[in-house]
Parts: sequence; structure tokens; C-alpha cells
Amino acid sequence: MIEIIITENQGGQRLDRFLKKYFDKAPLSLIYKMIRKDVKVNGKRSTKEAMIQAGDRLAVYLSEEEAKALQTQKKRVRAKRQFSIAYEDENLLIAEKPFGLLTHGDKTEKKNHLANQVVDYLIEKGEYNPRADRTFAPAPAGRLDRNTTGLVMFGKNAPALQELNRLIREKDAIGKYYLTIVSGHMTRPLQLRDRMTKDEKKNMISVLPEESDEGKLMETMAWPVQTGQHNGKWYTLVKVEIITGRTHQIRAHLARAGYPVIGDTKYGSPAINRMMQQAFGLNTHLLHAWQLEFRNPAGVLADLAGKTVEASLPEQFDRIKTSLFGKN
Repeated sequence: MIEIIITENQGGQRLDRFLKKYFDKAPLSLIYKMIRKDVKVNGKRSTKEAMIQAGDRLAVYLSEEEAKALQTQKKRVRAKRQFSIAYEDENLLIAEKPFGLLTHGDKTEKKNHLANQVVDYLIEKGEYNPRADRTFAPAPAGRLDRNTTGLVMFGKNAPALQELNRLIREKDAIGKYYLTIVSGHMTRPLQLRDRMTKDEKKNMISVLPEESDEGKLMETMAWPVQTGQHNGKWYTLVKVEIITGRTHQIRAHLARAGYPVIGDTKYGSPAINRMMQQAFGLNTHLLHAWQLEFRNPAGVLADLAGKTVEASLPEQFDRIKTSLFGKN
């Protein structure tokens, strides 16, 4: 027999769903058979629909060898830490993602990405034990493109991650502000509302009028912060708030409005991009997830109400900003 003590991260879910995560190689038919014959919750038989809670004790009548055969044995390879920490408490970590680092793994990089680096950091601190919490891992709420820098929120436990995901889903619950530099002389704030469709093969979006019957709503606010000229061309430092969170939203929306992000090879101006590459060595879009403003958090994150977390500008962004607009 093996005993499983349900942790805070594992509670609040159905017994069958927990066991399917815990014994991830077992088919559902075997999970249901185990619940009928080989599992007791706090000393009693239970049902597949029963909700388990933190502190519950599960007795599973399998040998250690049988249990291991039903579990994927994960071998962790430590990822070199590249992120810095903008904010951390017992529930939340807000990382500053550097240029070129994926938020999640993909087919090109499965090990050295931000999510793995944060998990390794929490293991080293003793705040996360993957063996004890087989059905939960600290994870990011949202993501940034590989070449977008700045703030990424991580829930360190299940209640925190659930609340972060709620804040992201609910309009106005959290303010997400970016800084970017665009080509053009922006003199007034912009409120952009349109619809978007995505070409999966090209990994690009198309911006359609709000009245269109196609696509998803996309809403962006933009404020000019500083303007200046370089080689006879106007540029603007822009503060952007995303009301919705669509793929490439800021880059495509600003380009459609006539203010393409400098360095953006998908939606930007090839001529401007060449000038930026020659002048500053900029080879990709310049976009920085700058501020998070917690407006209406609840649950384990309630104490963050009114708090703003800010990420410092990356060196290249700061250098280009100073060259174009001075040291203000």
C-alpha cells in the first residue's frame, strides 16, 4: 500500500481527475477500477466524483513497483537561470524575462525556457517539491513572445495560479502596460478597437474593422510619452495598455494605426527596420512588458490590491531610447 497526503495544491478536485494526473500512464478504465477496489479516502471507500481536499489521506492498495509503473518518471535537467525577479512573496513570483528566452517550451526548446528556470529556482529554495506535488507545478499566467522582454507572472501554488488566471480573464482586474518605440510622430492618445484573425501557417494576424463579422475583438490603448527625430524621421516612445490579450496585438494594432514598432519584421516598415539595424544593431521588435497594476485581486492575492510592479528597461532598449529622445 502507498499513502498520499493531499497538499494544498492538490485539493479541490475530483478524485478520478487527481488519480489520472498522479498515475498519468494509467488508462481511465484502470483508474475507475482502482477507485472501486483499491483506493480509500480517509479510511473509507469513495466515488470517482468525490472532491478531495488538502489534508485528506488516500490509501492506494498498490505496491511501490506497481505505482511507479503507472507514473512517468521525469528526469529534470537544470536550466541555467537567466531571469531576474521583479516581485516575490509566498504565493506569487513576477519574473523579468530577458530577450530571446521562451516563456514555455516548444518543439525547438524543451528544457531551457523561463517556466523551467522558475521551477528550478523554487525547488532550490525548498518551496516546491515535484515528488510531493506530482499533479501541480508552478506555472506562468500568460506568456510573452521570445523577443518581447519584461514581466511574467507565476503562481507558486494552485490557488495563486487560479486567481492570476481569473485576473487575466476579467477585464480591468489587472492593468498590463508595455513600452515600445514606434516610427511616426504620435501626438495624441489612441483607443484602438478592431477584430483579428490569425494565419497559423505564417504565424501572423490580420486586423479587421470592428464591425466585421469575422475574428475576435482586439482592444489597445496607447499614449505618446516622448517624441524625437533621427535622420529626418520621427519616432515616439509609447506606453501601451492591452485590454484584450491577442497574439501580436500591440505590434499589429499600432502598425494598422500607422505607427509600426521599430525592428518589427512581421508588421513593421522594412526601410525603418534597416535604418534601426544600421544605427543601433536592432534586429527584432522593441517591445517591453513594463508594468502590472493589481486592481481587483482576491483570495490569496488580495493583499496586492493597489500594488504596481515595474520592470527595468533592458540595456538595448534604454540605449536606443536615450539616443532618440535624450536622457529624460
